[in-house]
Amino acid sequence: MTTLLSRPPAPLTGPADGRGPTPAPRAFSRRTAVALALLAASTVVLFVLALALGPVRVPLADTVRVLVGAAPSDPRWQVVVHELRLPRAITAVLVGAALGVAGLQMQTLFHNALADPFVLGASSGASLGVALVVVAAGGAGAASFTSGFAGAGRAGIVSAAATGAAAVLLLVLLLSHWVKNAVTLLLIGVMVGSATTAIVSVLLVYTDPQRAQQFLLWGLGSFAATTWADLALMAPIVMACIVVALATVRPLNALLLGEGYARTMGIDVRRARLLTLLAASLLAGVTTAFCGPIGFLGLAVPHLSRLAVGTSDHRSLMPTVILMGSAVALACGIVSQVPGSDAVLPLNAVTALIGAPIVVTILVRSRRGVGGAL
Repeated sequence: MTTLLSRPPAPLTGPADGRGPTPAPRAFSRRTAVALALLAASTVVLFVLALALGPVRVPLADTVRVLVGAAPSDPRWQVVVHELRLPRAITAVLVGAALGVAGLQMQTLFHNALADPFVLGASSGASLGVALVVVAAGGAGAASFTSGFAGAGRAGIVSAAATGAAAVLLLVLLLSHWVKNAVTLLLIGVMVGSATTAIVSVLLVYTDPQRAQQFLLWGLGSFAATTWADLALMAPIVMACIVVALATVRPLNALLLGEGYARTMGIDVRRARLLTLLAASLLAGVTTAFCGPIGFLGLAVPHLSRLAVGTSDHRSLMPTVILMGSAVALACGIVSQVPGSDAVLPLNAVTALIGAPIVVTILVRSRRGVGGAL
Protein backbone atom coordinates (compact mmCIF):
# COMPACT_ATOMS: atom_id res chain seq x y z
CA MET A 1 0.00 0.00 0.00
CA THR A 2 2.87 2.35 0.74
CA THR A 3 4.24 1.68 -2.72
CA LEU A 4 0.88 2.48 -4.29
CA LEU A 5 0.28 5.73 -2.44
CA SER A 6 3.80 7.08 -2.61
CA ARG A 7 5.13 6.01 -5.99
CA PRO A 8 7.27 8.62 -7.70
CA PRO A 9 5.50 10.29 -10.61
CA ALA A 10 5.91 8.93 -14.09
CA PRO A 11 7.99 10.96 -16.55
CA LEU A 12 6.19 13.55 -18.57
CA THR A 13 7.33 12.69 -22.06
CA GLY A 14 10.68 12.27 -23.69
CA PRO A 15 13.82 10.56 -22.39
CA ALA A 16 15.49 11.40 -19.13
CA ASP A 17 18.87 13.12 -19.13
CA GLY A 18 21.25 14.00 -16.32
CA ARG A 19 18.79 16.55 -14.95
CA GLY A 20 15.84 14.14 -14.88
CA PRO A 21 12.73 13.86 -17.08
CA THR A 22 11.72 16.91 -19.09
CA PRO A 23 8.48 17.75 -20.83
CA ALA A 24 8.19 17.51 -24.57
CA PRO A 25 8.99 20.76 -26.37
CA ARG A 26 5.55 20.84 -27.94
CA ALA A 27 2.44 21.11 -25.81
CA PHE A 28 0.36 19.01 -28.22
CA SER A 29 1.62 15.89 -29.92
CA ARG A 30 -0.21 14.28 -32.82
CA ARG A 31 -1.70 11.76 -30.40
CA THR A 32 -2.99 14.56 -28.15
CA ALA A 33 -4.49 16.44 -31.09
CA VAL A 34 -6.31 13.32 -32.29
CA ALA A 35 -7.55 12.55 -28.76
CA LEU A 36 -8.85 16.09 -28.29
CA ALA A 37 -10.62 16.03 -31.65
CA LEU A 38 -12.30 12.69 -30.87
CA LEU A 39 -13.30 13.82 -27.39
CA ALA A 40 -14.75 17.08 -28.72
CA ALA A 41 -16.81 15.18 -31.30
CA SER A 42 -17.94 12.66 -28.67
CA THR A 43 -18.99 15.45 -26.32
CA VAL A 44 -21.11 17.11 -29.01
CA VAL A 45 -22.78 13.81 -29.95
CA LEU A 46 -23.46 12.88 -26.32
CA PHE A 47 -24.81 16.37 -25.62
CA VAL A 48 -27.37 16.04 -28.41
CA LEU A 49 -28.27 12.50 -27.27
CA ALA A 50 -28.75 13.75 -23.70
CA LEU A 51 -31.37 16.15 -25.05
CA ALA A 52 -33.08 13.60 -27.28
CA LEU A 53 -33.12 10.53 -25.00
CA GLY A 54 -35.07 10.02 -21.82
CA PRO A 55 -38.43 8.67 -20.64
CA VAL A 56 -39.86 10.32 -23.78
CA ARG A 57 -37.74 10.23 -26.93
CA VAL A 58 -37.52 13.52 -28.82
CA PRO A 59 -36.75 13.17 -32.55
CA LEU A 60 -33.17 14.22 -33.33
CA ALA A 61 -34.35 16.64 -36.00
CA ASP A 62 -36.59 18.43 -33.49
CA THR A 63 -33.81 18.42 -30.91
CA VAL A 64 -31.49 20.20 -33.31
CA ARG A 65 -34.25 22.66 -34.25
CA VAL A 66 -34.70 23.64 -30.60
CA LEU A 67 -30.94 24.06 -30.19
CA VAL A 68 -30.66 26.41 -33.17
CA GLY A 69 -33.75 28.39 -32.14
CA ALA A 70 -36.16 27.04 -34.76
CA ALA A 71 -39.67 25.80 -34.04
CA PRO A 72 -39.98 22.00 -33.57
CA SER A 73 -42.71 19.95 -35.24
CA ASP A 74 -44.46 19.55 -31.88
CA PRO A 75 -44.55 22.47 -29.36
CA ARG A 76 -44.10 19.99 -26.52
CA TRP A 77 -40.54 19.27 -27.62
CA GLN A 78 -39.63 22.91 -26.99
CA VAL A 79 -40.57 22.55 -23.33
CA VAL A 80 -38.99 19.11 -22.90
CA VAL A 81 -35.68 20.06 -24.52
CA HIS A 82 -35.24 23.68 -23.48
CA GLU A 83 -36.75 23.72 -20.01
CA LEU A 84 -36.01 20.21 -18.73
CA ARG A 85 -33.12 18.56 -20.55
CA LEU A 86 -30.91 21.44 -21.68
CA PRO A 87 -30.13 22.64 -18.11
CA ARG A 88 -29.42 19.02 -17.14
CA ALA A 89 -27.03 18.50 -20.07
CA ILE A 90 -25.19 21.78 -19.44
CA THR A 91 -24.90 20.84 -15.77
CA ALA A 92 -23.34 17.50 -16.72
CA VAL A 93 -20.79 19.25 -18.95
CA LEU A 94 -19.84 21.72 -16.21
CA VAL A 95 -19.70 19.13 -13.43
CA GLY A 96 -17.71 16.64 -15.50
CA ALA A 97 -15.16 19.28 -16.49
CA ALA A 98 -14.96 20.67 -12.95
CA LEU A 99 -14.44 17.33 -11.22
CA GLY A 100 -11.99 16.15 -13.90
CA VAL A 101 -9.81 19.24 -13.46
CA ALA A 102 -10.05 19.15 -9.65
CA GLY A 103 -9.17 15.45 -9.59
CA LEU A 104 -6.12 16.02 -11.78
CA GLN A 105 -4.95 18.84 -9.50
CA MET A 106 -5.33 16.73 -6.36
CA GLN A 107 -3.55 13.72 -7.83
CA THR A 108 -0.63 15.87 -8.97
CA LEU A 109 -0.37 17.90 -5.79
CA PHE A 110 -0.41 14.86 -3.49
CA HIS A 111 1.38 12.42 -5.86
CA ASN A 112 -1.46 10.02 -5.16
CA ALA A 113 -3.26 7.97 -7.79
CA LEU A 114 -6.31 7.59 -5.53
CA ALA A 115 -6.79 11.27 -4.69
CA ASP A 116 -10.06 12.85 -5.82
CA PRO A 117 -11.65 16.32 -5.57
CA PHE A 118 -13.30 15.45 -2.24
CA VAL A 119 -10.18 14.21 -0.51
CA LEU A 120 -9.97 17.40 1.59
CA GLY A 121 -13.51 17.12 2.89
CA ALA A 122 -15.62 19.27 0.52
CA SER A 123 -18.24 16.56 0.12
CA SER A 124 -18.38 15.88 3.85
CA GLY A 125 -18.73 19.59 4.64
CA ALA A 126 -21.55 20.00 2.14
CA SER A 127 -23.31 16.95 3.58
CA LEU A 128 -23.00 18.42 7.07
CA GLY A 129 -24.56 21.69 5.93
CA VAL A 130 -27.51 19.91 4.31
CA ALA A 131 -27.92 17.56 7.28
CA LEU A 132 -28.14 20.54 9.66
CA VAL A 133 -30.83 22.13 7.48
CA VAL A 134 -32.83 18.91 7.27
CA VAL A 135 -32.65 18.29 11.01
CA ALA A 136 -33.46 21.89 11.96
CA ALA A 137 -36.12 22.65 9.33
CA GLY A 138 -38.52 19.92 10.39
CA GLY A 139 -41.44 19.46 8.04
CA ALA A 140 -40.39 22.42 5.90
CA GLY A 141 -37.05 20.78 5.28
CA ALA A 142 -38.69 17.56 4.18
CA ALA A 143 -41.10 19.45 1.95
CA SER A 144 -38.22 21.24 0.25
CA PHE A 145 -36.70 17.88 -0.60
CA THR A 146 -39.86 16.26 -1.86
CA SER A 147 -40.75 19.30 -3.98
CA GLY A 148 -37.59 18.85 -5.99
CA PHE A 149 -35.55 21.57 -4.28
CA ALA A 150 -37.79 24.21 -5.80
CA GLY A 151 -38.07 27.85 -4.78
CA ALA A 152 -36.75 28.95 -1.40
CA GLY A 153 -36.22 25.33 -0.30
CA ARG A 154 -33.86 24.74 -3.21
CA ALA A 155 -31.95 27.94 -2.43
CA GLY A 156 -31.68 26.95 1.23
CA ILE A 157 -30.29 23.51 0.44
CA VAL A 158 -27.74 24.92 -2.03
CA SER A 159 -26.70 27.62 0.43
CA ALA A 160 -26.34 25.11 3.26
CA ALA A 161 -24.23 22.76 1.14
CA ALA A 162 -22.01 25.60 -0.07
CA THR A 163 -21.57 26.94 3.46
CA GLY A 164 -20.68 23.54 4.88
CA ALA A 165 -18.18 22.81 2.11
CA ALA A 166 -16.63 26.27 2.49
CA ALA A 167 -16.28 25.90 6.26
CA VAL A 168 -14.42 22.59 6.01
CA LEU A 169 -12.21 23.76 3.15
CA LEU A 170 -11.33 27.01 4.91
CA LEU A 171 -10.25 24.98 7.93
CA VAL A 172 -8.03 22.78 5.77
CA LEU A 173 -6.61 25.78 3.89
CA LEU A 174 -5.90 27.50 7.19
CA LEU A 175 -4.03 24.45 8.44
CA SER A 176 -2.05 24.33 5.18
CA HIS A 177 -0.18 27.49 6.25
CA TRP A 178 1.45 25.50 9.05
CA VAL A 179 2.00 22.29 7.08
CA LYS A 180 4.94 22.08 4.71
CA ASN A 181 4.48 18.49 3.58
CA ALA A 182 1.72 17.73 1.06
CA VAL A 183 1.22 14.20 2.40
CA THR A 184 0.61 15.57 5.90
CA LEU A 185 -1.94 18.00 4.50
CA LEU A 186 -3.63 15.12 2.70
CA LEU A 187 -3.92 13.16 5.95
CA ILE A 188 -5.32 16.22 7.72
CA GLY A 189 -7.95 16.61 5.02
CA VAL A 190 -8.92 12.95 5.29
CA MET A 191 -9.22 13.18 9.08
CA VAL A 192 -11.31 16.37 8.94
CA GLY A 193 -13.57 14.76 6.35
CA SER A 194 -13.95 11.62 8.46
CA ALA A 195 -14.83 13.63 11.56
CA THR A 196 -17.40 15.64 9.59
CA THR A 197 -18.96 12.46 8.21
CA ALA A 198 -19.21 11.11 11.74
CA ILE A 199 -21.11 14.22 12.84
CA VAL A 200 -23.53 13.76 9.93
CA SER A 201 -24.12 10.15 10.98
CA VAL A 202 -24.93 11.22 14.54
CA LEU A 203 -27.35 13.89 13.29
CA LEU A 204 -29.20 11.37 11.12
CA VAL A 205 -29.69 9.05 14.09
CA TYR A 206 -31.69 11.76 15.86
CA THR A 207 -33.75 12.94 12.91
CA ASP A 208 -37.05 11.79 11.49
CA PRO A 209 -36.62 8.64 9.32
CA GLN A 210 -38.43 10.26 6.39
CA ARG A 211 -36.13 13.27 6.45
CA ALA A 212 -33.10 11.01 6.82
CA GLN A 213 -34.23 9.08 3.76
CA GLN A 214 -34.57 12.29 1.75
CA PHE A 215 -31.07 13.30 2.81
CA LEU A 216 -29.74 9.96 1.62
CA LEU A 217 -31.46 10.51 -1.74
CA TRP A 218 -29.70 13.87 -2.03
CA GLY A 219 -26.42 12.08 -1.37
CA LEU A 220 -26.92 9.92 -4.47
CA GLY A 221 -26.22 12.93 -6.70
CA SER A 222 -28.20 14.27 -9.65
CA PHE A 223 -27.80 16.51 -12.68
CA ALA A 224 -31.57 16.96 -12.99
CA ALA A 225 -32.24 19.38 -10.12
CA THR A 226 -30.47 22.45 -11.54
CA THR A 227 -32.43 25.27 -13.14
CA TRP A 228 -31.43 28.11 -15.45
CA ALA A 229 -31.15 30.33 -12.36
CA ASP A 230 -28.75 27.83 -10.78
CA LEU A 231 -26.63 27.72 -13.93
CA ALA A 232 -26.37 31.51 -13.97
CA LEU A 233 -24.49 31.24 -10.67
CA MET A 234 -22.77 27.89 -11.10
CA ALA A 235 -21.32 28.33 -14.60
CA PRO A 236 -19.25 31.51 -13.94
CA ILE A 237 -17.72 30.02 -10.79
CA VAL A 238 -16.77 26.78 -12.53
CA MET A 239 -15.30 28.57 -15.55
CA ALA A 240 -13.34 31.01 -13.39
CA CYS A 241 -11.84 28.15 -11.36
CA ILE A 242 -10.91 26.27 -14.55
CA VAL A 243 -9.14 29.40 -15.82
CA VAL A 244 -7.17 29.51 -12.56
CA ALA A 245 -6.35 25.82 -12.98
CA LEU A 246 -5.08 26.43 -16.53
CA ALA A 247 -2.82 29.17 -15.16
CA THR A 248 -1.16 26.63 -12.82
CA VAL A 249 -0.05 24.26 -15.59
CA ARG A 250 3.65 25.14 -15.30
CA PRO A 251 3.80 24.77 -11.48
CA LEU A 252 1.91 21.47 -11.68
CA ASN A 253 4.37 20.14 -14.25
CA ALA A 254 7.22 21.10 -11.95
CA LEU A 255 5.52 19.51 -8.94
CA LEU A 256 5.38 16.20 -10.81
CA LEU A 257 9.10 15.95 -10.11
CA GLY A 258 8.80 16.94 -6.45
CA GLU A 259 8.65 20.16 -4.47
CA GLY A 260 12.45 20.37 -4.26
CA TYR A 261 12.76 20.27 -8.04
CA ALA A 262 9.95 22.83 -8.39
CA ARG A 263 11.83 25.26 -6.17
CA THR A 264 14.96 24.92 -8.30
CA MET A 265 12.78 25.88 -11.30
CA GLY A 266 11.83 29.12 -9.58
CA ILE A 267 8.35 27.98 -8.58
CA ASP A 268 6.83 29.46 -5.43
CA VAL A 269 5.66 26.11 -4.06
CA ARG A 270 3.54 27.53 -1.25
CA ARG A 271 1.71 29.88 -3.62
CA ALA A 272 1.24 27.13 -6.22
CA ARG A 273 -0.12 24.77 -3.57
CA LEU A 274 -2.55 27.40 -2.27
CA LEU A 275 -3.86 28.26 -5.76
CA THR A 276 -4.25 24.58 -6.60
CA LEU A 277 -6.07 23.81 -3.36
CA LEU A 278 -8.30 26.86 -3.72
CA ALA A 279 -9.32 26.12 -7.32
CA ALA A 280 -9.87 22.39 -6.72
CA SER A 281 -11.78 23.01 -3.51
CA LEU A 282 -14.08 25.58 -5.10
CA LEU A 283 -14.75 23.25 -8.04
CA ALA A 284 -15.61 20.40 -5.68
CA GLY A 285 -17.66 22.60 -3.37
CA VAL A 286 -19.81 24.30 -6.00
CA THR A 287 -20.62 21.06 -7.84
CA THR A 288 -21.59 19.38 -4.57
CA ALA A 289 -23.75 22.32 -3.55
CA PHE A 290 -25.84 22.16 -6.73
CA CYS A 291 -25.73 18.45 -7.62
CA GLY A 292 -24.87 16.59 -4.43
CA PRO A 293 -21.67 14.59 -3.92
CA ILE A 294 -20.86 12.87 -7.22
CA GLY A 295 -18.22 10.20 -6.82
CA PHE A 296 -15.65 8.58 -9.11
CA LEU A 297 -15.69 11.21 -11.88
CA GLY A 298 -12.85 13.18 -10.33
CA LEU A 299 -10.95 9.98 -9.60
CA ALA A 300 -11.36 8.16 -12.91
CA VAL A 301 -11.33 10.96 -15.50
CA PRO A 302 -7.68 12.02 -14.98
CA HIS A 303 -6.54 8.41 -15.43
CA LEU A 304 -8.64 7.97 -18.55
CA SER A 305 -7.13 11.19 -19.89
CA ARG A 306 -3.57 10.01 -19.27
CA LEU A 307 -4.33 6.81 -21.15
CA ALA A 308 -5.81 8.83 -24.02
CA VAL A 309 -2.86 11.20 -24.53
CA GLY A 310 -0.04 9.01 -23.18
CA THR A 311 1.60 11.76 -21.13
CA SER A 312 1.51 13.43 -17.72
CA ASP A 313 2.24 16.86 -19.20
CA HIS A 314 -0.49 19.16 -17.91
CA ARG A 315 -0.39 21.24 -21.07
CA SER A 316 -1.99 18.26 -22.77
CA LEU A 317 -3.86 16.87 -19.77
CA MET A 318 -5.81 19.98 -18.79
CA PRO A 319 -7.83 20.32 -22.02
CA THR A 320 -8.14 16.55 -22.17
CA VAL A 321 -9.67 16.18 -18.70
CA ILE A 322 -12.11 19.02 -19.47
CA LEU A 323 -13.43 17.22 -22.55
CA MET A 324 -13.13 13.72 -21.06
CA GLY A 325 -14.97 14.78 -17.92
CA SER A 326 -17.75 16.39 -19.93
CA ALA A 327 -18.16 13.34 -22.17
CA VAL A 328 -18.15 10.83 -19.30
CA ALA A 329 -20.58 12.91 -17.24
CA LEU A 330 -22.96 13.21 -20.20
CA ALA A 331 -22.79 9.45 -20.77
CA CYS A 332 -23.51 8.77 -17.08
CA GLY A 333 -26.41 11.21 -17.18
CA ILE A 334 -27.94 9.46 -20.21
CA VAL A 335 -27.63 6.03 -18.56
CA SER A 336 -29.09 7.27 -15.27
CA GLN A 337 -32.23 8.51 -17.03
CA VAL A 338 -32.80 5.02 -18.54
CA PRO A 339 -33.94 6.02 -22.06
CA GLY A 340 -37.40 4.68 -22.90
CA SER A 341 -38.31 4.05 -19.26
CA ASP A 342 -39.75 6.05 -16.38
CA ALA A 343 -37.09 4.63 -14.05
CA VAL A 344 -34.22 6.83 -12.86
CA LEU A 345 -31.00 5.25 -11.63
CA PRO A 346 -28.93 6.87 -8.87
CA LEU A 347 -26.22 8.89 -10.58
CA ASN A 348 -23.54 7.77 -8.12
CA ALA A 349 -24.39 4.14 -8.86
CA VAL A 350 -23.76 4.75 -12.56
CA THR A 351 -20.49 6.64 -11.99
CA ALA A 352 -19.31 3.89 -9.63
CA LEU A 353 -19.98 1.21 -12.25
CA ILE A 354 -17.75 3.14 -14.66
CA GLY A 355 -15.15 4.34 -12.17
CA ALA A 356 -14.63 1.20 -10.08
CA PRO A 357 -13.13 -0.92 -12.91
CA ILE A 358 -10.71 1.93 -13.68
CA VAL A 359 -9.58 2.12 -10.05
CA VAL A 360 -9.15 -1.67 -9.92
CA THR A 361 -7.03 -1.52 -13.06
CA ILE A 362 -4.84 1.15 -11.45
CA LEU A 363 -4.36 -1.00 -8.36
CA VAL A 364 -3.45 -4.06 -10.42
CA ARG A 365 -1.02 -2.13 -12.62
CA SER A 366 0.63 -0.55 -9.57
CA ARG A 367 0.90 -3.91 -7.82
CA ARG A 368 2.60 -5.41 -10.86
CA GLY A 369 4.92 -2.44 -11.17
CA VAL A 370 3.41 -1.26 -14.42
CA GLY A 371 2.80 2.46 -14.95
CA GLY A 372 2.93 5.00 -12.20
CA ALA A 373 0.81 6.86 -9.79
CA LEU A 374 0.53 9.79 -12.12
